[in-house]
Amino acid sequence: MNAKTLKEKLTKGDTVYGTFFTHSVCPAMVEFIPPNSLDFVIVSAEHNALELAEFLPIRYALALKGIPCLVRTHSRDPSDVSKVCDSFDGVVVPYVEDVQEAKELAAAAVYRPLKGARLNTVLSGGKWPSKQSEAYIAKKNESTLFIPMIESVPAVENLDEICSIPGVNAAFVGPGDLTCSMGIPGEYDHPDLIAMMQRIIDTADRHHVAAGCWYGERRQVVRTLRQGARLVVYSNDSAMLGQAMQSAYSEFRNI
Repeated sequence: MNAKTLKEKLTKGDTVYGTFFTHSVCPAMVEFIPPNSLDFVIVSAEHNALELAEFLPIRYALALKGIPCLVRTHSRDPSDVSKVCDSFDGVVVPYVEDVQEAKELAAAAVYRPLKGARLNTVLSGGKWPSKQSEAYIAKKNESTLFIPMIESVPAVENLDEICSIPGVNAAFVGPGDLTCSMGIPGEYDHPDLIAMMQRIIDTADRHHVAAGCWYGERRQVVRTLRQGARLVVYSNDSAMLGQAMQSAYSEFRNI
């Protein structure tokens, strides 16, 4: 699967499955991904000392294996979003809650390299510099994915409008920040979060936009799948390694 196919699957209503890579920068790591497991990978330097450029070898190795590579940015600056999309298959932008900001970020991803007054003209009235420019930009960005992260109560309240923005391919929930915003920090099994997830999924579905949430426990992933989530992001590279080792060696030491 390439990025264009991933984008088409999201548009058609299919469910896609991915994980975070937060520490793996050696491209050999990609050889150990089992067949028919991952539809995409999100690389992120959020909780480590790495830079996004260090993930480029992983990005190219994933491409050879047919797995799109998205980036979770640190920044919500439109110019940074464009820069990321020039090197990776798409962008996952944290803490998007303002509708106007969401429009600017989506435009930076899916209308690049159009900028400034000409971009504002397209966004406000759909008037392109020329038919050639419109066709060129559509072709250039046909495989680029833009996914805002829904991580606050105001973001959920604005979700109808956010999901209406051209170029939004999915709504991705960060449960840590969202539960903090809800006043139930870290309570991923709280009934209020479960109800909020259903609200997010239902709202996104009305706009034919995929929705999903990151979880580190399988049962939580299964729960959101049963709620209708179509963007499934489970755990990360280092956590899955630790869990596998913990499970195996705990069993060995108890024999």
